[in-house]
Amino acid sequence: MMETTDRLAAMFPESSRNAALSWLLVGLLVLGAIGGGWLEAYASVLFALVAVAVATAPAIRFRDLTVMPPWYFVFLVALPVLWEAFGPQPLVTGIVPALALGTLGLLAVVELHRFTSLRLVPWFSVVLTVVVTLAMIGLLNIFRWTSDTLLGTTFLLDGRSQDAINAAVMIEFSYAVVAGLLAGFVVFVHFRLSDTETHPRVAGSSPPHHDGDDDRSVDAVVLSDRLGIPIARQRALTRAMQLVLVGIFVYGLFVRDLPVLTNAALAIAITFIPALLRRNYALPIEPGLALWVASAVFFHTLGTVALYDAIAPYDHLTHTLSASVVAAAGYAVLRAIHLHERSIHLPPWAMFTFLIAFILAIGVIWEILEFIVDQGALALGMEPVLAQHGIDDTIVDMIFNVVGALLVATWGTLYLVELSEALAALLEDRLGT
Repeated sequence: MMETTDRLAAMFPESSRNAALSWLLVGLLVLGAIGGGWLEAYASVLFALVAVAVATAPAIRFRDLTVMPPWYFVFLVALPVLWEAFGPQPLVTGIVPALALGTLGLLAVVELHRFTSLRLVPWFSVVLTVVVTLAMIGLLNIFRWTSDTLLGTTFLLDGRSQDAINAAVMIEFSYAVVAGLLAGFVVFVHFRLSDTETHPRVAGSSPPHHDGDDDRSVDAVVLSDRLGIPIARQRALTRAMQLVLVGIFVYGLFVRDLPVLTNAALAIAITFIPALLRRNYALPIEPGLALWVASAVFFHTLGTVALYDAIAPYDHLTHTLSASVVAAAGYAVLRAIHLHERSIHLPPWAMFTFLIAFILAIGVIWEILEFIVDQGALALGMEPVLAQHGIDDTIVDMIFNVVGALLVATWGTLYLVELSEALAALLEDRLGT
């Protein structure tokens, strides 16, 4: 445990030169915030203020001006604000702002590791850096769209067409993917090559690790028992959905409808994944969980036949349901890592937060994929298998993805206890302790 704590604490080196450079950058951030306020660039002002708070939190916490993050991380965070305030021309790429978001998220997570009961290891910090970068860019655009819609601002909805704005956001999302991978690589290199002496105030005693805080042993609740439906009928419902999906697949063949055909084929394959995992890896995926997965792909495929166009809110239902399945899988894997790796400690608030970040990140990747498939099909003169319908459609889909994640994080985790514990046992069997 001490080795892991020391490596993450090395994010705060004992160096007067580092402290001076970091404080200089913080001062420039403050000037950038003042300049942004003068120019009414309020998004930059907000980001600069948050960046200042995160960068100076260790010094404030320890009442020691020398306890600062590495200056190069502070520089990455400050770069877009400084460029906007002092640069000769606007930035022509969104990679730099996305990289700044990811680095800021990393610093916040590492500080939570030091100041709270959250415990991480370096490799998990690298993964979180990538996830947080994508999550923050997704959340930022949700906030922009919400502000424009409710308050009449023009962060996104600035008079361009829905498709033009959506294309610009997809490019920004793509930059975020590159920036997230780059940020993860930077963090990886930092942990591999950093040989600076850790600041003694940070490397000192850490908050105690309380196993009871994270409920490593939680009473399992079986979803099949809670549904109020006999298990035999749950299995029958899953088989009935599979048969209907086969019928939709045949219909797609008959009418030569590529979107219906493709979605039905993928849905049929997904409905068999729980049985394969149960048979090949002895994972306890009971009928209720299998029905949950089947329902998500079943209702989505029904939508591709006619319901998406006929019922406006139907898309919101399917996105919420599909996101809940993805969130459930993410929670099971996250808790399995938490149980397997004793150096990782994820208290309930961290599990909740990381689950939402995971869904936001998956949503960003999905929207990019959907955009590529949509535009590629249009360029080839084909009907898109996955289609986007402007920025409103994209952002609303992402909002309902978060709704699905919130449902799982709030009420659904108890049904995944046995699965996550079995995954942890599988990790221990395959990887060792």
